[in-house]
Amino acid sequence: MVIEYRWAEGRYDRLPAYAAELIDRRVDVIVTGGIPAALAAKSATSTIPIVFTGVADPVVAGLVTSLARPGGNLTGFSSLGGELVRKLLELLSELVPQASVIALLVNPNNPNTERMITDVQEAARAKGLQLPILKAGTERELDSAFATLIQLQAGALIVGGDPFFSNRREQLVALASRQAVPAIYQFREFATVGGLISYGASNPALYRQAGNYAGRILKGAKPADPPVQQPTRFELVINLNAAKALGLTVPPSMLDLADEVIE
Repeated sequence: MVIEYRWAEGRYDRLPAYAAELIDRRVDVIVTGGIPAALAAKSATSTIPIVFTGVADPVVAGLVTSLARPGGNLTGFSSLGGELVRKLLELLSELVPQASVIALLVNPNNPNTERMITDVQEAARAKGLQLPILKAGTERELDSAFATLIQLQAGALIVGGDPFFSNRREQLVALASRQAVPAIYQFREFATVGGLISYGASNPALYRQAGNYAGRILKGAKPADPPVQQPTRFELVINLNAAKALGLTVPPSMLDLADEVIE
């Protein structure tokens, strides 16, 4: 039996209750997506194996002792958050070179947000770019954040990786299109619903790997043994229809690097 929980808003208040319910049900393995869910599961149990995905730095987050030797009852897959978001800024700057103000949209309820902001701010300063921070953890706040883009005269937008944003990808893409703001995302699924460009690890591949780890644990492996793995392949997806609507010309060098071009 598989039990799946999703949350509608970007607030993580209910995660401890979800984790407690799984403990009460005496599940054999817990698979989580994102750092808030992983931390909630870790706080709820020190015995039930936990396989996490989408955690930028599981050592800094306190989930594991080290990547090679996780220890405890957790293992899983890191998302290389800081390095990845810096790459998003680099790609967006190449695609929209005239943008001197690039905004960053984050969920303030995500424990990884402050580190993400610091990482991107350092990269933006190195490029001489202004980086205003927009925060949204609810649908209403998303609308407000995009309205602020006009006031800021932002030339482009980075959407930080967050489960709430992923669950609202069609709304985010529609808002970016309505404001005619070039935006980059971490997951291919945004580009396939009309987003301009995405760069990151494949979600289906990550969950297949997580399922493989869960299967190994169900067959007797200890969660402390399999090392935490980092992505080795990232997908660059470009939506030429979105680029045309924004009046952007995608550099040939970027098209050559793309894993998928949507026309």
